Amino acid sequence: MTTRRKLFGLAGAAAFALGLGAAPALAQDVTLRMHQFLPPQANVPKLVLDVWADKVEAASEGRIKIERYPSMQLGGTPPELMDQAIDGVADIVWTVVGYTPGRYPSTEVFELPFMVSDARAASSAYWQMFEKNMKDGEFKDVHILGTWVHGPGLIHTNKEVRTPADMQGLKIRGGSRLANALLEEVGAAPVGMPVPAIPEGLSKGVIDGTTIPWEVTAALKVPELVKNHTEFTGNALYTLTFVLAMNKDRYEGMPDDLKKVIDDNSGLEFSVFAGGTQADSDAPARKLAADAGNNIVTLDEAETKVWIDASQPVYAKWLAEMSDKGIDGQALIDEARSLMDAYQP
Repeated sequence: MTTRRKLFGLAGAAAFALGLGAAPALAQDVTLRMHQFLPPQANVPKLVLDVWADKVEAASEGRIKIERYPSMQLGGTPPELMDQAIDGVADIVWTVVGYTPGRYPSTEVFELPFMVSDARAASSAYWQMFEKNMKDGEFKDVHILGTWVHGPGLIHTNKEVRTPADMQGLKIRGGSRLANALLEEVGAAPVGMPVPAIPEGLSKGVIDGTTIPWEVTAALKVPELVKNHTEFTGNALYTLTFVLAMNKDRYEGMPDDLKKVIDDNSGLEFSVFAGGTQADSDAPARKLAADAGNNIVTLDEAETKVWIDASQPVYAKWLAEMSDKGIDGQALIDEARSLMDAYQP
């Protein structure tokens, strides 16, 4: 073999080897970091976020890779997640909108006391109102992939609670600005803390109880830390609003075909799936508390009405606050109720 042929042979072999080495990189065009505050075994990461990410990866035929970072592994605190998405610290975040109180005021219509009866209907209404009223306004700095609410919020305490009077003086963790406002109206002392801090708060006596839906109680071991749970008949005591949000530049910089993969797995249908999945996870978690012998108080319609009446000042104050911001709060309430009533599964 001539020297020239040897050189070409070596060059060809090297090129072939480099080509093989480059193949995975070529196949995987985009890697996205998804950041959120719950442990990976909790229901939302396991049943919603991982399902969403797996579907996106499969639909992209491996060209999109989504790295999952639970429990704030990329640093920061849960209230910083929204800014992490805006600033590009993370590419995608899942967060509680109420962790940044007052910043996205229109979403609070779904957090008003006794406003929501069905998580799927509310999540559907939320997405429709987001597209119409919020997309190019409050959320203009971020690309929203999904909007939803959880199942009925309830009260978990170290003593039995049946009436607003039973809440007098109790230190209760509230999940949002309006949940805290409701707690104040019934005489409790609201304590702001993100969900991951609840177990330590309960075990150390920093709080006497917390407001969360059933579905997350198992992951937080709440039924082991307090033995009393108060449910309501009819509409939920409260719900929280969530978003799955993506860095806007990251989304807009993706190839069109990969943007379509993201789009096809986002929006109204995904929002309803996410809210419904959270609500469906309430029953198994409730059963764990019941099987443990905990005291589950379910207030009847008349008992619930006492709480509804006590919550009315929250509406009046919220409407006044919205008016000060130039927002027609009553129109938001009317639209949300109309869309929830019109929802067809």
